[in-house]
Amino acid sequence: MSDRRLRKVDVSSAFDRLPLNALRVFESVAANLSFAEAAEALHVTPAAVSMQIKTLEEYVQTPLFRRNGRTIELTPEGVQLLPGVRRGLTDLQHSMQQLRQLRTSGALHVTTIASYLQKWLLPRLPQFYAQHPDTDLRIHTSRTPVDFKQSDFHVAIRMTRGPEPDLYSEKLLDEWFLPVCSPQVLAKWGELPPRMSGKKFPLLHSADEPWRLWSEFHSTGDTVESAKDWKESGSSYDDSLTVLAAAEQGQGFALTRWALAARDLEIGRLVRASPLAAPCPRSYYFVCPESYLAMPKVKYLLAWLRIAAQEFSAPAGAVTPLTASDKKSGKKPRPAKKSGSTSARAARA
Repeated sequence: MSDRRLRKVDVSSAFDRLPLNALRVFESVAANLSFAEAAEALHVTPAAVSMQIKTLEEYVQTPLFRRNGRTIELTPEGVQLLPGVRRGLTDLQHSMQQLRQLRTSGALHVTTIASYLQKWLLPRLPQFYAQHPDTDLRIHTSRTPVDFKQSDFHVAIRMTRGPEPDLYSEKLLDEWFLPVCSPQVLAKWGELPPRMSGKKFPLLHSADEPWRLWSEFHSTGDTVESAKDWKESGSSYDDSLTVLAAAEQGQGFALTRWALAARDLEIGRLVRASPLAAPCPRSYYFVCPESYLAMPKVKYLLAWLRIAAQEFSAPAGAVTPLTASDKKSGKKPRPAKKSGSTSARAARA
């Protein structure tokens, strides 16, 4: 019994002596290679930084920085210590952040893409709030991958080709490309054929939905059309929402995503310029660290999104997108019934 107590006391005192604040200062100095810049980043004086580095060097009993006038550099021992310090600080920060985020109350931080938010999610959010009036959403828009360890986000909704590695990933919606226009443009030009047949239509262009995606899907065998038939001429915009707005204003035909255009088509602001729909190689995924699924507010959002996605029908004339394994095995596209996920179980990496 006394030996066990002695061992416990020894471990506890070892952590008590560990200069945690000095390790944080060491990482900042190593990142900036400047005592003055580290002091500014940490909101302390250069003298305080020097004292913490001295404390750490006494603790490890070896110099960690080599001073050459106004410049400093890591010693070999400092280089060896730095990765472990960064790992430890990152793990500590992540553990503290997880502890804060496991509260059942508080805002739910979601990051998604702007087009999906504005055209699909935002009109449906009143239904979510009606079911969960005590859950507040904080929604951020971005296309970049999410580092959940270094951010406050609980959930990301992204368009990707498959599950994210090392994260819980569940497909919410498949997606399709289809050409749309205003009723006036359709009356003037008529429907777009699968092939241009030499007729030059006023096409609107965006980097996210290039017309080649449409032409490649509907061109087969000896009917393959030349690239000049769908050349990138005419008005061009840098995002999906702007090209859709241009189509609504009668500027031409736009290739868009079904999830973005469905509501405008329903109310007649836009009309389909072809009965054909080409499957998109990317789908909308719900992504989060698996441990976050224990949080009630994350579970509420996921359960609601599943139902909303299942109620969102695929466009008429759509076929199911083929996976890479489907294409390899020679499977043919099938008519799509629903654009929602066919399984409530996540696709795991």
